[in-house]
Amino acid sequence: MAAGSDKEAVVSNKQVIFKDYVTGFPRESDMAIITTGNQKLRVAPGSKDIVVKNLYLSCDPYMRLLMKSSSGIFSPYTPGSPITGFGVGKVMDSGNPEFRAGDLVWGITGWEQYSLLKLDRLLFKIQHTDVPLSYYTGILGMPGVTAYAGFYEVCSPKKGEYVFVSAASGAVGQFVGQFAKLMGCYVVGSAGTQEKVELLKNKFGFDDAFNYKEEPGLNAALKRCFPQGIDIYFENVGGKMLDAVLLNMRIHGRIAVCGLISQYNLAQPEGVHNLMEILYKKVKVQGFAASEYYPQYSKFLDFILPCIREGKIKYVEDIVEGLENGPAALIGLFSGRNVGKQVVVVSPE
Repeated sequence: MAAGSDKEAVVSNKQVIFKDYVTGFPRESDMAIITTGNQKLRVAPGSKDIVVKNLYLSCDPYMRLLMKSSSGIFSPYTPGSPITGFGVGKVMDSGNPEFRAGDLVWGITGWEQYSLLKLDRLLFKIQHTDVPLSYYTGILGMPGVTAYAGFYEVCSPKKGEYVFVSAASGAVGQFVGQFAKLMGCYVVGSAGTQEKVELLKNKFGFDDAFNYKEEPGLNAALKRCFPQGIDIYFENVGGKMLDAVLLNMRIHGRIAVCGLISQYNLAQPEGVHNLMEILYKKVKVQGFAASEYYPQYSKFLDFILPCIREGKIKYVEDIVEGLENGPAALIGLFSGRNVGKQVVVVSPE
């Protein structure tokens, strides 16, 4: 299909539609699967839009924030429209000179089989195809950039430091721990099942790990794992975990706030009671977003691709087949059902 041509692609397009804004824990029923028949997809003459066939979709915790009517810095989902998120697709038609039909891309797309993407959508052309395309939803996409920027840029690590990662077996945490080991740090992670604890220690190379659900006290667990205290905390959880970590930080420690997943479904967020520790110990606490670091994406690829090819970084995906199973996969993030990066396969490559 040539850009701006009179020829239109007429397709049936399966979509995941967002119903209405959510309070409390999200449910599969907050989304609906529909199929639009005979949908016409084309790039209008003079437009710089592109049409993509979606291949893989990424399930990410931040998507819960978009289900609220007010989402802070994020634009919330529109009821009655497809939800959006990171994905990998193949360009079918393009009015944008940077993209041609047949190109593979990753970025923000719709949860549907085919998407018409506007010029303002975040989109990267995929240049390296010697690795699985699904990796661009995770280790080579937003989660990988998040882990890289949060650890190296925000935390400024030094060899031999003590590093703690919460939600450590997830899409971001698994990379942070491995980056820290490459730096020569001592690394401990927390997770919600014994299976995930074993994964951290036996596959990802963490020095230690614990199941936070089985610990009688988080403060005691951290003191056991870090008798000398924590230099770097990569924060994915918030709430009681953050409170316990603050008691165990070392002087001039650093906390990179990547996510607060324990708080996303609460009507009233939990309070943090040990904030004085930040003052006493001169702790740096910094929130950040991967979007700040996308201009450095080529630098990130120069670092991470050799690590993947040489086997220095291990990566685990949790694959779900079929767009119709996407809502269950997304909701499963908030009960810890996934093991590794949650990916939805929309279409075979």
